[in-house]
Amino acid sequence: MRFLAPYQSTILSLVRIASAYMFILHGTTKAFGFPSAPQYPLEWMSIFGAAAALELVGGALLLLGLFTRPVAFILSGQMAVAYFMFHAGADNFLYPLLNHGESAVLFSFIFLYFAAAGGGCLALDRLCCKKD
Repeated sequence: MRFLAPYQSTILSLVRIASAYMFILHGTTKAFGFPSAPQYPLEWMSIFGAAAALELVGGALLLLGLFTRPVAFILSGQMAVAYFMFHAGADNFLYPLLNHGESAVLFSFIFLYFAAAGGGCLALDRLCCKKD
């Protein structure tokens, strides 16, 4: 039963685009208070400012499928660091639902997959990085 196999690359691209869009929303919330109010005033020269910059720039590159593999690898690491620094406590390390780290874990593994699989057929990488 491989009825979706012909669409694998397109589905990969759609998952990449949807994930990048959700990731960008985290950055716009931190940086601009949109679509929800930020939890704190953003200092760009802080760890939260660096996270917002990575979410905005990295998310946009991922959305376009440009430099997909290296960008996804960096963002995967960012999300792993976010989970271990801000969510995983000694008492609830294995329970991301309890420590509100489930999105960080999911982003980390999804981005790790993009680092390995690439951006799919709808990525700009395919246009600018064609091999002859």
